[in-house]
Amino acid sequence: MSHSEASAHLPHIVIIGGGFAGVSAARALRHAPVRVTLVDRRIYNTFQPLLYQVATGGLNPGDVTHFLRSLRAQQPNLDVVHEHLMEIDTDARAVRLLDGQELAYDYLLLANGVTTAYHGTPGAKENSFAVYSRSQAITIRDTLFTRLERAAVRPDRDKGLSVVVIGGGPTGVEMAGALAELRDQGLEPAYPELEGDAFRITLLQRSEILKPFLPKLRTYAAAQLRRRDVTVRLGAGVEEVCPDSVRLSDGTVLPSDLTIWATGVAPHEEVRHWSLPLDEGDRIRVGADLQVEGLPGVFAAGDVAITPQDLPQLAQPAIQGGAHVARQIQRLLAGEPTEPFEYYDKGQLAIIGRRSAVGEVPGVANLPVLHSIGILQRVPLLRRIVPLTGRPAWFVWLFVHISSLLGPRNKLQVMVGLVARYGARLHRAPVPIVGDVPAIRPSKAQRRRLSPAERSAVDAAAAEDAG
Repeated sequence: MSHSEASAHLPHIVIIGGGFAGVSAARALRHAPVRVTLVDRRIYNTFQPLLYQVATGGLNPGDVTHFLRSLRAQQPNLDVVHEHLMEIDTDARAVRLLDGQELAYDYLLLANGVTTAYHGTPGAKENSFAVYSRSQAITIRDTLFTRLERAAVRPDRDKGLSVVVIGGGPTGVEMAGALAELRDQGLEPAYPELEGDAFRITLLQRSEILKPFLPKLRTYAAAQLRRRDVTVRLGAGVEEVCPDSVRLSDGTVLPSDLTIWATGVAPHEEVRHWSLPLDEGDRIRVGADLQVEGLPGVFAAGDVAITPQDLPQLAQPAIQGGAHVARQIQRLLAGEPTEPFEYYDKGQLAIIGRRSAVGEVPGVANLPVLHSIGILQRVPLLRRIVPLTGRPAWFVWLFVHISSLLGPRNKLQVMVGLVARYGARLHRAPVPIVGDVPAIRPSKAQRRRLSPAERSAVDAAAAEDAG
Protein backbone atom coordinates (compact mmCIF):
# COMPACT_ATOMS: atom_id res chain seq x y z
CA MET A 1 0.00 0.00 0.00
CA SER A 2 1.39 3.40 -0.99
CA HIS A 3 1.74 6.27 1.45
CA SER A 4 -1.08 8.21 -0.23
CA GLU A 5 -3.43 5.23 0.03
CA ALA A 6 -2.52 4.61 3.66
CA SER A 7 -3.18 8.25 4.59
CA ALA A 8 -6.32 8.76 2.48
CA HIS A 9 -8.55 8.54 5.56
CA LEU A 10 -6.72 11.36 7.36
CA PRO A 11 -8.08 14.93 7.49
CA HIS A 12 -6.93 16.92 4.46
CA ILE A 13 -5.40 20.38 4.94
CA VAL A 14 -5.03 22.47 1.77
CA ILE A 15 -2.65 25.45 1.93
CA ILE A 16 -2.71 28.00 -0.88
CA GLY A 17 0.64 29.78 -1.14
CA GLY A 18 4.23 28.71 -0.50
CA GLY A 19 5.41 31.95 1.09
CA PHE A 20 6.24 32.66 4.71
CA ALA A 21 2.79 31.86 6.11
CA GLY A 22 2.13 28.81 3.94
CA VAL A 23 5.48 27.15 4.56
CA SER A 24 5.31 27.94 8.27
CA ALA A 25 1.89 26.28 8.53
CA ALA A 26 2.93 23.25 6.50
CA ARG A 27 6.04 22.64 8.60
CA ALA A 28 4.09 23.06 11.83
CA LEU A 29 1.82 20.19 10.71
CA ARG A 30 4.61 17.75 9.91
CA HIS A 31 3.94 15.57 12.97
CA ALA A 32 0.16 15.92 12.92
CA PRO A 33 -2.08 13.00 11.79
CA VAL A 34 -3.21 14.86 8.68
CA ARG A 35 -2.55 15.11 4.94
CA VAL A 36 -1.17 18.46 3.82
CA THR A 37 -1.30 19.76 0.25
CA LEU A 38 0.65 22.93 -0.49
CA VAL A 39 -0.42 24.69 -3.70
CA ASP A 40 1.66 27.44 -5.29
CA ARG A 41 1.93 28.94 -8.76
CA ARG A 42 5.73 28.71 -8.46
CA ILE A 43 7.87 25.72 -7.61
CA TYR A 44 9.99 27.66 -5.13
CA ASN A 45 9.71 29.78 -2.01
CA THR A 46 11.21 33.26 -2.35
CA PHE A 47 12.90 35.06 0.52
CA GLN A 48 11.58 38.46 -0.50
CA PRO A 49 13.48 40.58 2.08
CA LEU A 50 16.68 39.97 0.09
CA LEU A 51 15.36 40.39 -3.44
CA TYR A 52 16.89 43.85 -3.69
CA GLN A 53 20.30 42.19 -3.26
CA VAL A 54 19.56 40.09 -6.36
CA ALA A 55 18.40 43.21 -8.19
CA THR A 56 21.69 44.99 -7.46
CA GLY A 57 24.01 42.08 -8.23
CA GLY A 58 24.88 41.15 -4.64
CA LEU A 59 23.29 37.69 -4.63
CA ASN A 60 22.32 35.06 -7.16
CA PRO A 61 18.58 34.36 -7.63
CA GLY A 62 19.07 30.80 -6.38
CA ASP A 63 20.48 32.12 -3.11
CA VAL A 64 17.09 33.48 -2.05
CA THR A 65 14.83 30.78 -3.48
CA HIS A 66 14.12 27.33 -2.05
CA PHE A 67 12.67 24.37 -3.94
CA LEU A 68 9.28 23.71 -2.33
CA ARG A 69 9.29 19.98 -3.06
CA SER A 70 12.45 19.63 -0.99
CA LEU A 71 10.26 20.17 2.09
CA ARG A 72 8.92 16.65 1.53
CA ALA A 73 12.27 15.15 2.46
CA GLN A 74 11.51 15.74 6.14
CA GLN A 75 7.72 15.74 5.91
CA PRO A 76 6.10 12.59 4.47
CA ASN A 77 2.58 13.92 5.04
CA LEU A 78 3.16 16.84 2.62
CA ASP A 79 2.28 17.00 -1.08
CA VAL A 80 3.24 19.97 -3.26
CA VAL A 81 1.08 20.96 -6.23
CA HIS A 82 2.42 23.44 -8.79
CA GLU A 83 -0.76 25.15 -9.89
CA HIS A 84 -2.89 28.29 -9.71
CA LEU A 85 -6.02 28.61 -7.54
CA MET A 86 -9.07 29.63 -9.56
CA GLU A 87 -12.16 29.06 -7.41
CA ILE A 88 -13.16 28.26 -3.84
CA ASP A 89 -16.41 26.38 -3.14
CA THR A 90 -16.87 26.73 0.59
CA ASP A 91 -20.18 24.85 0.54
CA ALA A 92 -18.61 21.77 -1.06
CA ARG A 93 -15.32 22.39 0.84
CA ALA A 94 -13.26 22.16 -2.32
CA VAL A 95 -10.96 24.34 -4.44
CA ARG A 96 -10.61 24.28 -8.22
CA LEU A 97 -7.19 24.79 -9.82
CA LEU A 98 -6.27 26.19 -13.22
CA ASP A 99 -5.74 22.74 -14.73
CA GLY A 100 -9.29 21.77 -13.77
CA GLN A 101 -8.51 19.44 -10.87
CA GLU A 102 -10.46 19.84 -7.66
CA LEU A 103 -9.05 19.37 -4.18
CA ALA A 104 -11.47 18.56 -1.38
CA TYR A 105 -10.40 19.92 1.99
CA ASP A 106 -11.30 19.57 5.62
CA TYR A 107 -9.45 22.78 6.45
CA LEU A 108 -8.21 25.49 4.11
CA LEU A 109 -5.50 28.11 4.62
CA LEU A 110 -5.25 31.03 2.21
CA ALA A 111 -1.71 32.37 2.33
CA ASN A 112 -1.13 33.38 -1.28
CA GLY A 113 0.51 36.69 -0.43
CA VAL A 114 0.25 39.98 -2.28
CA THR A 115 1.76 41.78 -5.24
CA THR A 116 3.01 45.24 -6.16
CA ALA A 117 0.59 48.14 -5.64
CA TYR A 118 0.77 51.00 -8.14
CA HIS A 119 -1.98 53.13 -6.52
CA GLY A 120 -3.33 54.20 -9.89
CA THR A 121 -0.24 56.26 -10.73
CA PRO A 122 -0.13 56.89 -14.51
CA GLY A 123 2.74 55.07 -16.19
CA ALA A 124 3.97 53.37 -13.02
CA LYS A 125 3.25 49.81 -14.11
CA GLU A 126 4.45 50.36 -17.69
CA ASN A 127 7.59 52.43 -17.06
CA SER A 128 8.97 51.34 -13.71
CA PHE A 129 10.39 48.12 -12.29
CA ALA A 130 8.95 46.47 -9.19
CA VAL A 131 11.03 44.33 -6.87
CA TYR A 132 8.60 41.84 -5.35
CA SER A 133 9.39 38.61 -7.21
CA ARG A 134 12.45 36.71 -8.37
CA SER A 135 11.80 37.50 -12.03
CA GLN A 136 11.35 41.20 -11.27
CA ALA A 137 14.63 41.33 -9.37
CA ILE A 138 16.46 39.64 -12.26
CA THR A 139 14.87 42.08 -14.72
CA ILE A 140 16.11 45.06 -12.67
CA ARG A 141 19.62 43.61 -12.47
CA ASP A 142 19.90 42.88 -16.18
CA THR A 143 18.31 46.20 -17.17
CA LEU A 144 20.62 48.10 -14.82
CA PHE A 145 23.77 46.65 -16.33
CA THR A 146 22.42 46.92 -19.88
CA ARG A 147 21.77 50.63 -19.44
CA LEU A 148 25.07 51.11 -17.65
CA GLU A 149 26.86 49.59 -20.64
CA ARG A 150 24.96 51.84 -23.02
CA ALA A 151 25.80 54.89 -20.92
CA ALA A 152 29.48 53.99 -21.10
CA VAL A 153 29.60 53.99 -24.91
CA ARG A 154 27.18 56.76 -25.89
CA PRO A 155 28.66 60.11 -27.05
CA ASP A 156 27.15 62.00 -24.08
CA ARG A 157 28.48 59.52 -21.56
CA ASP A 158 29.35 62.35 -19.17
CA LYS A 159 25.63 62.31 -18.34
CA GLY A 160 26.13 58.90 -16.77
CA LEU A 161 23.19 56.92 -15.43
CA SER A 162 20.30 58.19 -13.32
CA VAL A 163 18.31 55.75 -11.15
CA VAL A 164 15.18 56.87 -9.29
CA VAL A 165 13.80 54.73 -6.44
CA ILE A 166 10.18 55.56 -5.56
CA GLY A 167 9.18 54.64 -2.03
CA GLY A 168 10.87 55.35 1.28
CA GLY A 169 9.92 52.21 3.17
CA PRO A 170 12.44 49.50 4.07
CA THR A 171 12.50 48.11 0.50
CA GLY A 172 13.16 51.51 -1.07
CA VAL A 173 15.79 52.48 1.48
CA GLU A 174 17.58 49.15 1.20
CA MET A 175 17.44 49.29 -2.60
CA ALA A 176 18.92 52.80 -2.69
CA GLY A 177 21.63 51.77 -0.22
CA ALA A 178 22.50 48.64 -2.21
CA LEU A 179 22.72 50.65 -5.44
CA ALA A 180 25.11 53.05 -3.71
CA GLU A 181 27.17 50.10 -2.47
CA LEU A 182 27.33 48.70 -6.00
CA ARG A 183 28.40 52.04 -7.41
CA ASP A 184 31.01 52.75 -4.75
CA GLN A 185 32.60 49.29 -4.80
CA GLY A 186 33.06 48.88 -8.53
CA LEU A 187 31.80 51.63 -10.78
CA GLU A 188 34.87 53.85 -10.96
CA PRO A 189 37.44 51.16 -11.86
CA ALA A 190 35.00 49.18 -14.00
CA TYR A 191 33.63 52.16 -15.97
CA PRO A 192 36.42 54.73 -16.34
CA GLU A 193 34.60 56.01 -19.46
CA LEU A 194 31.93 57.62 -17.31
CA GLU A 195 32.75 61.05 -15.96
CA GLY A 196 31.35 63.30 -13.26
CA ASP A 197 28.24 62.06 -11.52
CA ALA A 198 28.32 58.80 -13.39
CA PHE A 199 25.74 56.95 -11.30
CA ARG A 200 23.13 59.15 -9.66
CA ILE A 201 20.64 57.64 -7.20
CA THR A 202 17.54 59.49 -6.04
CA LEU A 203 15.11 58.24 -3.40
CA LEU A 204 11.61 59.74 -3.52
CA GLN A 205 9.13 59.73 -0.65
CA ARG A 206 6.03 61.86 -0.14
CA SER A 207 6.53 62.16 3.63
CA GLU A 208 9.30 60.66 5.74
CA ILE A 209 11.40 57.59 5.03
CA LEU A 210 11.02 54.50 7.23
CA LYS A 211 7.82 55.83 8.82
CA PRO A 212 7.28 52.76 11.10
CA PHE A 213 10.68 53.39 12.76
CA LEU A 214 11.52 55.75 15.61
CA PRO A 215 12.27 59.36 14.56
CA LYS A 216 15.95 59.11 15.58
CA LEU A 217 16.36 56.04 13.36
CA ARG A 218 14.71 57.79 10.41
CA THR A 219 17.10 60.72 10.84
CA TYR A 220 20.08 58.36 11.02
CA ALA A 221 19.00 56.47 7.89
CA ALA A 222 18.52 59.66 5.87
CA ALA A 223 21.94 60.94 6.94
CA GLN A 224 23.60 57.64 6.01
CA LEU A 225 21.97 57.66 2.57
CA ARG A 226 23.12 61.22 1.91
CA ARG A 227 26.59 60.29 3.11
CA ARG A 228 26.58 57.67 0.35
CA ASP A 229 25.61 60.34 -2.22
CA VAL A 230 22.00 59.24 -2.44
CA THR A 231 19.70 62.20 -3.05
CA VAL A 232 16.71 61.95 -0.70
CA ARG A 233 13.74 64.02 -1.91
CA LEU A 234 10.84 64.32 0.51
CA GLY A 235 7.52 66.14 0.40
CA ALA A 236 6.35 65.63 -3.18
CA GLY A 237 4.34 62.72 -4.55
CA VAL A 238 4.72 61.06 -7.93
CA GLU A 239 2.22 62.31 -10.53
CA GLU A 240 3.43 60.22 -13.47
CA VAL A 241 6.18 57.81 -14.40
CA CYS A 242 7.43 58.35 -17.95
CA PRO A 243 9.83 56.13 -19.95
CA ASP A 244 12.77 58.45 -19.23
CA SER A 245 11.62 60.62 -16.33
CA VAL A 246 9.46 60.94 -13.22
CA ARG A 247 7.05 63.88 -12.84
CA LEU A 248 6.38 65.03 -9.28
CA SER A 249 3.37 66.76 -7.76
CA ASP A 250 5.33 70.00 -7.31
CA GLY A 251 5.98 70.20 -11.04
CA THR A 252 9.55 68.88 -10.92
CA VAL A 253 10.59 66.47 -13.67
CA LEU A 254 13.46 64.15 -12.75
CA PRO A 255 15.36 62.43 -15.58
CA SER A 256 15.49 58.68 -14.99
CA ASP A 257 17.24 55.97 -16.96
CA LEU A 258 15.86 53.35 -14.58
CA THR A 259 12.88 53.82 -12.26
CA ILE A 260 12.30 51.35 -9.43
CA TRP A 261 8.86 51.17 -7.79
CA ALA A 262 8.85 50.26 -4.09
CA THR A 263 5.71 51.87 -2.66
CA GLY A 264 3.82 48.99 -1.11
CA VAL A 265 1.76 45.93 -1.91
CA ALA A 266 -1.85 44.86 -2.53
CA PRO A 267 -3.67 41.52 -2.89
CA HIS A 268 -3.81 39.83 -6.28
CA GLU A 269 -6.89 40.75 -8.32
CA GLU A 270 -8.15 37.15 -8.26
CA VAL A 271 -8.92 37.41 -4.54
CA ARG A 272 -11.97 39.50 -5.48
CA HIS A 273 -13.50 36.51 -7.27
CA TRP A 274 -13.30 34.04 -4.39
CA SER A 275 -16.54 35.16 -2.66
CA LEU A 276 -14.75 35.96 0.59
CA PRO A 277 -15.30 38.86 3.01
CA LEU A 278 -12.81 41.60 2.04
CA ASP A 279 -11.91 45.02 3.40
CA GLU A 280 -11.67 48.12 1.23
CA GLY A 281 -8.14 47.13 0.24
CA ASP A 282 -9.23 43.63 -0.90
CA ARG A 283 -7.55 41.88 2.04
CA ILE A 284 -9.40 38.90 3.51
CA ARG A 285 -11.15 39.64 6.79
CA VAL A 286 -10.33 37.19 9.57
CA GLY A 287 -11.29 36.89 13.21
CA ALA A 288 -9.00 36.87 16.22
CA ASP A 289 -8.15 33.19 15.61
CA LEU A 290 -7.37 33.90 11.88
CA GLN A 291 -10.47 32.08 10.64
CA VAL A 292 -12.14 33.89 7.76
CA GLU A 293 -15.23 35.72 8.97
CA GLY A 294 -18.34 33.54 8.57
CA LEU A 295 -16.43 30.56 7.15
CA PRO A 296 -15.52 27.97 9.81
CA GLY A 297 -12.54 25.85 8.83
CA VAL A 298 -11.22 28.44 6.36
CA PHE A 299 -8.22 30.44 7.55
CA ALA A 300 -6.13 33.24 6.07
CA ALA A 301 -2.68 34.39 7.17
CA GLY A 302 0.10 36.63 5.99
CA ASP A 303 -0.17 39.78 3.93
CA VAL A 304 -3.43 38.75 2.25
CA ALA A 305 -5.29 38.75 5.59
CA ILE A 306 -6.50 41.71 7.61
CA THR A 307 -6.64 40.88 11.30
CA PRO A 308 -8.59 42.74 14.02
CA GLN A 309 -5.29 44.24 15.24
CA ASP A 310 -4.20 45.08 11.66
CA LEU A 311 -0.72 43.57 11.82
CA PRO A 312 2.12 44.97 9.69
CA GLN A 313 2.73 43.30 6.33
CA LEU A 314 6.09 41.82 7.27
CA ALA A 315 7.64 38.37 7.38
CA GLN A 316 7.23 37.75 11.11
CA PRO A 317 3.44 38.20 11.29
CA ALA A 318 3.15 35.80 8.35
CA ILE A 319 5.47 33.19 9.88
CA GLN A 320 3.80 33.35 13.27
CA GLY A 321 0.35 33.47 11.69
CA GLY A 322 0.98 30.33 9.66
CA ALA A 323 2.17 28.44 12.73
CA HIS A 324 -0.86 29.68 14.68
CA VAL A 325 -3.26 28.38 12.02
CA ALA A 326 -1.58 24.97 12.18
CA ARG A 327 -2.11 24.88 15.94
CA GLN A 328 -5.76 25.90 15.62
CA ILE A 329 -6.43 23.16 13.08
CA GLN A 330 -4.97 20.61 15.49
CA ARG A 331 -7.13 22.01 18.29
CA LEU A 332 -10.25 21.72 16.14
CA LEU A 333 -9.34 18.15 15.22
CA ALA A 334 -9.05 17.40 18.94
CA GLY A 335 -12.45 18.92 19.62
CA GLU A 336 -11.04 21.98 21.36
CA PRO A 337 -11.95 25.62 20.72
CA THR A 338 -9.62 27.89 18.81
CA GLU A 339 -7.46 30.51 20.48
CA PRO A 340 -6.83 34.13 19.44
CA PHE A 341 -3.62 34.92 17.63
CA GLU A 342 -1.08 36.73 19.78
CA TYR A 343 1.66 38.36 17.75
CA TYR A 344 5.11 38.55 19.30
CA ASP A 345 6.78 41.62 17.83
CA LYS A 346 10.43 40.77 17.18
CA GLY A 347 11.14 44.27 15.93
CA GLN A 348 12.17 45.53 12.51
CA LEU A 349 15.42 46.12 10.68
CA ALA A 350 16.64 47.92 7.58
CA ILE A 351 20.14 48.02 6.14
CA ILE A 352 21.61 51.08 4.46
CA GLY A 353 25.07 49.88 3.54
CA ARG A 354 28.26 48.35 4.84
CA ARG A 355 28.17 48.36 8.64
CA SER A 356 25.22 50.70 8.60
CA ALA A 357 21.66 49.71 9.49
CA VAL A 358 18.79 50.68 11.74
CA GLY A 359 16.71 48.45 13.91
CA GLU A 360 14.15 48.24 16.66
CA VAL A 361 14.37 45.12 18.77
CA PRO A 362 12.12 44.31 21.73
CA GLY A 363 13.51 44.75 25.21
CA VAL A 364 13.25 42.17 27.93
CA ALA A 365 9.69 43.35 28.51
CA ASN A 366 8.54 40.80 25.96
CA LEU A 367 9.72 37.84 28.03
CA PRO A 368 6.64 36.04 29.42
CA VAL A 369 8.36 35.31 32.72
CA LEU A 370 8.58 39.02 33.47
CA HIS A 371 4.83 39.37 33.08
CA SER A 372 4.29 36.55 35.55
CA ILE A 373 6.46 38.08 38.27
CA GLY A 374 5.20 41.63 37.74
CA ILE A 375 8.62 43.21 37.25
CA LEU A 376 7.31 45.47 34.47
CA GLN A 377 5.25 47.43 36.94
CA ARG A 378 8.30 47.98 39.14
CA VAL A 379 10.80 48.83 36.37
CA PRO A 380 9.01 50.81 33.60
CA LEU A 381 12.25 51.25 31.67
CA LEU A 382 12.15 47.57 30.72
CA ARG A 383 9.06 48.17 28.60
CA ARG A 384 10.95 50.28 26.07
CA ILE A 385 11.97 49.18 22.58
CA VAL A 386 15.72 49.02 22.07
CA PRO A 387 16.84 51.13 19.06
CA LEU A 388 19.96 50.05 17.18
CA THR A 389 22.11 51.85 14.62
CA GLY A 390 25.43 51.31 12.88
CA ARG A 391 27.41 48.12 13.32
CA PRO A 392 25.25 46.54 16.05
CA ALA A 393 22.15 46.92 13.88
CA TRP A 394 24.07 45.64 10.86
CA PHE A 395 25.21 42.48 12.64
CA VAL A 396 21.70 41.84 13.98
CA TRP A 397 20.30 42.36 10.47
CA LEU A 398 22.86 39.90 9.06
CA PHE A 399 22.10 37.22 11.68
CA VAL A 400 18.32 37.56 11.39
CA HIS A 401 18.26 37.35 7.59
CA ILE A 402 20.66 34.44 7.29
CA SER A 403 18.97 32.44 10.06
CA SER A 404 15.53 33.03 8.49
CA LEU A 405 16.42 31.33 5.20
CA LEU A 406 14.95 27.86 4.69
CA GLY A 407 17.83 25.62 3.65
CA PRO A 408 21.45 25.26 4.84
CA ARG A 409 22.73 25.78 1.32
CA ASN A 410 20.82 29.07 1.04
CA LYS A 411 22.19 30.20 4.39
CA LEU A 412 25.79 29.49 3.35
CA GLN A 413 25.50 31.08 -0.08
CA VAL A 414 23.83 34.21 1.25
CA MET A 415 26.44 34.56 3.98
CA VAL A 416 29.25 34.33 1.43
CA GLY A 417 27.51 36.77 -0.92
CA LEU A 418 26.87 39.37 1.77
CA VAL A 419 30.40 39.08 3.15
CA ALA A 420 31.74 39.60 -0.38
CA ARG A 421 29.62 42.73 -0.76
CA TYR A 422 30.08 44.23 2.69
CA GLY A 423 33.36 42.70 3.94
CA ALA A 424 36.07 45.00 5.29
CA ARG A 425 38.42 44.45 2.33
CA LEU A 426 36.33 42.65 -0.25
CA HIS A 427 33.94 45.58 -0.61
CA ARG A 428 36.62 47.52 -2.49
CA ALA A 429 36.62 45.02 -5.34
CA PRO A 430 34.00 45.11 -8.12
CA VAL A 431 32.07 41.91 -7.44
CA PRO A 432 28.57 42.38 -8.89
CA ILE A 433 26.74 39.33 -10.22
CA VAL A 434 25.41 39.98 -13.71
CA GLY A 435 23.11 38.07 -16.00
CA ASP A 436 22.00 38.52 -19.59
CA VAL A 437 23.21 41.86 -20.92
CA PRO A 438 22.53 42.09 -24.68
CA ALA A 439 25.50 42.79 -26.89
CA ILE A 440 25.78 46.29 -28.34
CA ARG A 441 24.23 46.30 -31.80
CA PRO A 442 25.19 48.69 -34.62
CA SER A 443 22.73 51.40 -35.56
CA LYS A 444 21.28 51.47 -39.08
CA ALA A 445 23.85 54.08 -40.09
CA GLN A 446 26.69 51.99 -38.65
CA ARG A 447 25.35 48.85 -40.29
CA ARG A 448 25.42 50.49 -43.74
CA ARG A 449 29.14 51.06 -43.32
CA LEU A 450 29.83 47.39 -42.60
CA SER A 451 31.06 44.96 -45.20
CA PRO A 452 28.87 41.92 -46.04
CA ALA A 453 31.18 39.70 -43.99
CA GLU A 454 30.96 42.04 -41.01
CA ARG A 455 27.16 42.20 -41.25
CA SER A 456 27.05 38.41 -41.40
CA ALA A 457 29.21 38.17 -38.29
CA VAL A 458 26.98 40.64 -36.42
CA ASP A 459 23.84 38.70 -37.42
CA ALA A 460 25.41 35.43 -36.32
CA ALA A 461 26.27 36.90 -32.93
CA ALA A 462 22.71 38.17 -32.53
CA ALA A 463 21.31 34.74 -33.39
CA GLU A 464 23.64 33.12 -30.86
CA ASP A 465 22.54 35.54 -28.13
CA ALA A 466 18.91 34.87 -28.95
CA GLY A 467 19.35 31.23 -28.25
